[in-house]
Amino acid sequence: MSASLAAPAAAKGAWLDAWLADLPAAAGELAPVQERGRQALRQSSIPSARHEDWRFTDLSLLQALPLAPAAPETAGLPAPDAGVLRLVWSGGSDPLAGQTLPAGLQQLSPGEIAQGLGHTLAAAGCQEHWPVELNHAAAERVLALRVTSRSQLSLELVSAAAEGLQALRLLLLLEEKAELDLSQWIEAQASGLHSLVIEAHLARGARLSHGLVALGQADAALMAHLAIEQEPESRAQLSSVTSGWGLARLEPRAVQVDGAAHTTLRGLQLVDGQRIADTHSFVEFKGPEGQLDQLHKAVAAGQGRSVFNGAVRVPRAAQRTNASQLSRSLLLSDRARIDTKPELEIVADDVKCAHGATVSSLQTDELFYLQSRGIGADQAAGLLQRAFCEEVLRELPAAARSWCSLERLLESAA
Repeated sequence: MSASLAAPAAAKGAWLDAWLADLPAAAGELAPVQERGRQALRQSSIPSARHEDWRFTDLSLLQALPLAPAAPETAGLPAPDAGVLRLVWSGGSDPLAGQTLPAGLQQLSPGEIAQGLGHTLAAAGCQEHWPVELNHAAAERVLALRVTSRSQLSLELVSAAAEGLQALRLLLLLEEKAELDLSQWIEAQASGLHSLVIEAHLARGARLSHGLVALGQADAALMAHLAIEQEPESRAQLSSVTSGWGLARLEPRAVQVDGAAHTTLRGLQLVDGQRIADTHSFVEFKGPEGQLDQLHKAVAAGQGRSVFNGAVRVPRAAQRTNASQLSRSLLLSDRARIDTKPELEIVADDVKCAHGATVSSLQTDELFYLQSRGIGADQAAGLLQRAFCEEVLRELPAAARSWCSLERLLESAA
């Protein structure tokens, strides 16, 4: 190993070792999970550019972040609509304390948590990913909920934190034909690391619409895994919007256990300054007649860097799969950078699968058209950016969309 590689690796190892040494003894309902995560971090190396999945993701920001448990803050969102349950979720306190759950929403028992926790992560092949083990090591609680059969519910999860580490862990079980609109807000109000791990199992005919809006700042990092396990006839829509983070790494992962399900993925990431936004998605069909509709968008300005790697696996058992994956990126600066790599791994021979990627700047003919009708140059550029982003924003659940104005996104990105 050369000296240039050895020094950063040693520095990164030092901060992680110091953090692990300062952690209190594992305790509570997640004690076994905490101990497993801490042991895994001690034995594994921190991802670096030498790892293919991490070659564009610079983790050096993590060395400078405070990692003591973060205190929750008020997010300042408008009041929820009537009939919508909003939970303030910090990862440390119990978000269900003092709450009356609506009909159709139940808290899982300790036995059910022990049985279900980690199952979907394993099915999606990410139970040993480094950010997941980091969450395991730090998470004090798990929010574990069941949506009963044929229920139709809307839920909001709001997480805003002051300086430090916020570790969030969610386990969802949707019974047959259950429907859930889940709007999630994460905001960094100071320097720190926000770690999120979600597991959701969708029974036959269930529907989950999850919208994540995450606004950060230059000295804050977001690392999130969203793992979904789908039984036949289920529908999962995962939409995410991130802006402003010094480092944002999202990994949405979906597995159709017997095929014949529908997965929709929507992503929008905005980067400016010297910030990094990195999305690695994975979808696997384990049976026939599954469907995927994926659209990932990025807007990169300043010296920002956007990364997208989307993997779709179609084995021989997944005949008559219909999968579409598209990456579209908007480059607003000659110093910004976009790396995009859609991937299809197809063994089945009776499929309809397509993927594509485009990187472009604002089109001069479109700007000229708007300006020729009396619209100023800056306003014309803003309108084109709005149109570019709207294709993802309109797919968010209603509550998440109301939180997510383009003006606020651009302000956070800058």
